[in-house]
Amino acid sequence: MDPREFPTKGNLMLAKNSLALANQGYELMDKKRNILLKELMGLIDEAKGIQEEIDSTFTQAYACLQRANIEIGISRVQEFAFTVPIEDSIRIQTRSIMGTEIPHIKYDEKQNDLTYSLGDTGESLDIAREAFRKVKNLTIKLAEVENSAYRLATNIKKTQKRANALKNITIPMYTNLVYNINNALEEKEREEFTRLKVIKRRQ
Repeated sequence: MDPREFPTKGNLMLAKNSLALANQGYELMDKKRNILLKELMGLIDEAKGIQEEIDSTFTQAYACLQRANIEIGISRVQEFAFTVPIEDSIRIQTRSIMGTEIPHIKYDEKQNDLTYSLGDTGESLDIAREAFRKVKNLTIKLAEVENSAYRLATNIKKTQKRANALKNITIPMYTNLVYNINNALEEKEREEFTRLKVIKRRQ
């Protein structure tokens, strides 16, 4: 028999304290899960909006690129494309939402400065370049949002498991323990009362 199950007032107090902590823990887990779910729903809506914007911007960008290929030639467009520097300024930081570390991406937008002379190109290439710059920004944002949503979903799953364990295992266990110890102590008190009455009668 577990020593914690012995019917003593000390064990009853410990069991009641453990039950109170378990109930408090469940309430906190439930609140945490609800907050994370709200954040996740917001991110899902945001990701959907960004994805739709990326699709329309990509369509526009490729249409402009096609026009530029026709106006100044594919080989000339490729030459200008090679002047665009590789993006290496991206830095990933993190922030915490209810203990969940989610990414926050920072990068230097100055690297999007023109790398060719406006006199050597047509308007179609400039529009295409601006559209692809916008696609790049949106893609970075989408990556941040989707990764954040994934991390939140993972933490929601863990929080749900812990809440379920408290609700279905820990709380019923301590509720039962408090009930059993309480009953055992009351039975002892009744026995002691009966015994004292018998002793008094004999005196």
